Amino acid sequence: MQDNQLSAMDITPPPQPLRGKVVPPGSKSITNRALLVAALSKGTSRMTGALTSDDTRHMANALRAMGVDVVAEGTTLTVTSSGVLRAPSEPLFLGNAGTAMRFLTAACAFVDGTVVLNGDEHMQRRPIAPLVKALTALGVDVSAPTGCPPVTINGGLSAPAGGVAEVKIDGSLSSQYVSALLMAAPAAPWPVRVQVGGDAIGSQGYVDITLAVMRAFGAEVQQEEGLSWLIQPTGYRATDYAIEPDASAATYLWAAEKMTGGAIDIGVAPAAMNQPDARAYDMIAQFPHFPAEIDGAQMQDAIPTLAVMAMFNAGPVRFTGLANLRVKETDRVRALSTELNRILPGLAVEERDDLIVHGDPALAGRHLPAAIFTYSDHRIAMSFALAGLKVTGIRILDPGCVSKTYPEYWRDMGALGLPLTPIT
Repeated sequence: MQDNQLSAMDITPPPQPLRGKVVPPGSKSITNRALLVAALSKGTSRMTGALTSDDTRHMANALRAMGVDVVAEGTTLTVTSSGVLRAPSEPLFLGNAGTAMRFLTAACAFVDGTVVLNGDEHMQRRPIAPLVKALTALGVDVSAPTGCPPVTINGGLSAPAGGVAEVKIDGSLSSQYVSALLMAAPAAPWPVRVQVGGDAIGSQGYVDITLAVMRAFGAEVQQEEGLSWLIQPTGYRATDYAIEPDASAATYLWAAEKMTGGAIDIGVAPAAMNQPDARAYDMIAQFPHFPAEIDGAQMQDAIPTLAVMAMFNAGPVRFTGLANLRVKETDRVRALSTELNRILPGLAVEERDDLIVHGDPALAGRHLPAAIFTYSDHRIAMSFALAGLKVTGIRILDPGCVSKTYPEYWRDMGALGLPLTPIT
């Protein structure tokens, strides 16, 4: 039976440390960036190590509907394109794939025709207004009446005064807005300057990944003073591109190794990863002696992993810099506090956008029955499975939601020695 047909997964603490070799899936963040940039490149690009998941399928299907040939063979994606996206014959459904929604909203500014982007009920609650506002200032005819998807884009832009299109974006809520504008810019017929309002970007490391992918496909990007980039109208060149394993997925394996005293080989050293969440490895290595305060601003997708680990920490931990987590697949700050308190009342407290976890190593070995509601959020499901490494009674509801980014998660954890009982 497929995981998406299960109602729950029961987890039993392993009788011995978890050991073995598991190769995490390819990076979702890099795969969807490379897919879009390859679609905007004239010719054939071959991407190895790619992730195959719900999010990347939504991106690939949307690109196919806009005239791009995308062939998936295992972890290899072959993308053949004219370098121009065409208006699809019907609205594009993107599920709850935030990267696909944000990136395509900007890229479709150069489509000759109308594009409607929509998603599932969760996507329809995820904000996109800052990106819509920035594109409107550029002269794009784009609307999202609720401030969330669906989004309607009527492509076509008039030439800017002065020869350079200037756009300012608020990157505090999501770095994906910044990345969306950056990736679309080389397709413009004139130079584009992208400036970030304020003095910070949430998860700036993901913008660095965006720039690396762009440059690999031939974009000319000049870093200016502050958070500003000048992008030349070069378009992109098709190329072959290797995608590294997903660091966010790796955090669950690093945590499982540390929490059980095991040895899990994921095939790549954390230092060799360029994704922001790779820095969580150094924090995980300190368990059960986390610092009293952990700033999650630049490793946001690793916070659910660290927060669940923190329930067994030697002391309380305050997680800060979490405002962006409230607009992910679900409000992850609220989800983490609610489900930690479902395991043991009083375990977690929210203070504005901070999360405080009152860690206690003595919780290990206790029977704390809890059916964890996952909010259709893959990271809530995968992180709370870690609680089942040390306490009995943990049941994960809707375990199939992990297919969003790590379809083989349960198989891999089972192969490492974690006792799992599927519930139909």
